[in-house]
Amino acid sequence: MKRLAAMGVLVAVAASFSLALAGEAAKQAEVSYTGWIVDSYCGGKNANADQKSCVLDCFKKGAKLVLYVPDAKKSISLDKQDQASQHIGVSVKITGIMDGETLKVSKIEEVKAS
Repeated sequence: MKRLAAMGVLVAVAASFSLALAGEAAKQAEVSYTGWIVDSYCGGKNANADQKSCVLDCFKKGAKLVLYVPDAKKSISLDKQDQASQHIGVSVKITGIMDGETLKVSKIEEVKAS
């Protein structure tokens, strides 16, 4: 009988823990940033259409692609490198969820110059 009660308590604790984790994940709101996809070697100095070939070259040499946000003068790591590589050389709006210092990308949209 005591074993059955102890197992019931363990199941209840495990269920509560799972619900807490699910609730925490739901609290993470999506964020959006607008900027340029650049390479981690050269960073913000490549944040324009004229530097597309340089960014691609550095990416092929092993640099990571990051989003450079000119307004904040900061770079944000991106998780979907292949998806990001398709938008080099244009201004973009990237939406996703921050996981530490990395943006887990859900959507990348090109931003038309106004």
